[in-house]
Amino acid sequence: MVVFMKNHHLPCSFFFSMATFTKLSPSSLMAAIILLGIFMANLDLTGAAVGVCYGMLGNNLPSARDVVALYRSHNIKRMRIYDPNQAALNALRGSGIELLLGVPNSDLESLSTNPSNANSWVQRNVRNYWPDVKFRYIAVGNEVSPSSGLAKHVLPAMRNVYNALAAAGLQNQIKVSTAVDTTLIGTSYPPSKGAFRDDYRWFLDPIIWFLNDARAPLLANIYPYFSYAGNPGSISLPYALFQAPGPVVWDSGRGYQNLFDAMFDALVAALSRAWGGNLEVVVSETGWPSAGGVATTIDNAATYNDFLTRHIKKGSPMRPNKEIETYIFAMFDENNKEPALEKTLGACSTRTAPSSIHSIWEEREAGMWRLKMALRSII
Repeated sequence: MVVFMKNHHLPCSFFFSMATFTKLSPSSLMAAIILLGIFMANLDLTGAAVGVCYGMLGNNLPSARDVVALYRSHNIKRMRIYDPNQAALNALRGSGIELLLGVPNSDLESLSTNPSNANSWVQRNVRNYWPDVKFRYIAVGNEVSPSSGLAKHVLPAMRNVYNALAAAGLQNQIKVSTAVDTTLIGTSYPPSKGAFRDDYRWFLDPIIWFLNDARAPLLANIYPYFSYAGNPGSISLPYALFQAPGPVVWDSGRGYQNLFDAMFDALVAALSRAWGGNLEVVVSETGWPSAGGVATTIDNAATYNDFLTRHIKKGSPMRPNKEIETYIFAMFDENNKEPALEKTLGACSTRTAPSSIHSIWEEREAGMWRLKMALRSII
């Protein structure tokens, strides 16, 4: 059985998406960001292994310096970017924010076929900023399909980037990996039976061996929303939103109370069947859209991300008491994306200035809080 996964190009949402904004002036945009900061203030990220993806496919985004200031003001200690944007890298100098830096898929062929290109890439985008920028991982490619022509370039590019880092003595400080999605899994239910597709093993097995040798984690983009949206008759919304009152799935004595754990452990089981049972798994993207599709509400997005950040501290049934490092996509709406769903997934939206924003904080057990946001426009 295959768990339905997102479209290869779809990202996810961040904590609280303002789904009704028009284009703002720079000063108004910054005011909106400050307002968002008030909304985020009670979401406790202290000690949590949570990062936030910084997507840049919009023409109305704040400066990289303001973005870094926003991360720091809300104690977000890890960031993912998808290409070596020089403004972002400069803004990160001295910030203390740990960075997951992406090698764009468009660069894979160049870096794989010529080691000198990888050396130049690492010099230009890593060594020129180290140690002022705290690079944590380099993701060589994002969700490259094994059936695409790019697949053959992923591992050679990983090796060449690793060797370029090793030449600078940085291979132990900065880990080289690649980001995959769960379409590579052929069997995902029950989680203990998780297994990769047989026709993709030629692609995955050598990457897993490389990661074992390099002592680097596998990066995985995991989206319970898209599994739910593809199977709403079989998957309950509370199970997808960390709201089930008790275990929904029992598997080999393990109870699964949320879909995130089931998807994560299916990947863990698949790795164990491919000589990767000891690999760390970093969730390099996850989240819940707030507009544009089934069950895409602000409250659902806030619920998912809030309970996610609490839950990952506990680990999964197969890896209990082992915190799961996780990155939530994304900080901003990106108005240059298609289809419409992809435009509406950010924490900060610049589409329609709200005539009123009402926020309601509800006290939860153990002093935790959750934000419910209602946006109302006066026509």
